[in-house]
Amino acid sequence: MFQKTLKADLQIEGVGLHSGEASVIQIKPAEADSGIVFERDGQKIGALYSHVSDTLNCTALAQNGVNISTIEHLMAALYAADIDNALITCSALELPIMDGAAEIFYKKLKAVGTQTQNAPRRFLKVLKPVVFEDGKGAKAELLPAKTNALFVHFEIDFPSAVVGHQVFEGNPLDVFESQIAPCRTFCEKQQIDYLRSLGLIKGGNLDNAVVLDGDSILNPNGFKVPNECVNHKVLDALGDMFTSGFHLIADFKGFKTGHYHNNQLLKKLFENQNNYEIWIG
Repeated sequence: MFQKTLKADLQIEGVGLHSGEASVIQIKPAEADSGIVFERDGQKIGALYSHVSDTLNCTALAQNGVNISTIEHLMAALYAADIDNALITCSALELPIMDGAAEIFYKKLKAVGTQTQNAPRRFLKVLKPVVFEDGKGAKAELLPAKTNALFVHFEIDFPSAVVGHQVFEGNPLDVFESQIAPCRTFCEKQQIDYLRSLGLIKGGNLDNAVVLDGDSILNPNGFKVPNECVNHKVLDALGDMFTSGFHLIADFKGFKTGHYHNNQLLKKLFENQNNYEIWIG
């Protein structure tokens, strides 16, 4: 199996979810073994767990005095679109939120298509269980894979009857287009004022986020897919796991986790080289 990049440049425009500012990104083909790299103001930042600077309501990168925020949905789309190498130039601090999910990113990437490169793909195979718990009931795990693929088991548990206890189990890449990519970010109505007091979600609306209000949903058309909330968590986890720099051969388990837990889990994984091995495709 060989590495892939885009066939041609792709430009996407929108607004940042948290900043509300106009944002334009250009996704360009990149050389083999370069990985996913963001660029802003002439400075490049590798999309790696070690460059993650903030995990409050998004995954953000920082290096050489430059910050790039809310990368997780595009990262998931790149993973699912089978792209190993890309250069993403950004006009603003935050990537465009688009539909609050990965569907638009994914469809545009698929429309451009990929080109195969003359270099083998590298996979990271988890050899030993790696666990991160936050002491508040959330737990993230990477375990040796039962198959030569990425398998995800994710659970959330909300008091709201419209969400409740939801479970995703399977290979997210197998159902990405229909079950994962359309799933939007979500929050409780009571959280909105708090998030805005922090200067966040200035670009949020009912077109790019699901808003829960007790036992009901404020979005007129409801959920896009059953279990949209847990599936969005899977979307986030997939994007965050791609900051490992590899396609994964592992079982990922998440219980009430988010960006912070995903990043801490990768840090624990790479603390010990006995936890994994690199496979050359």
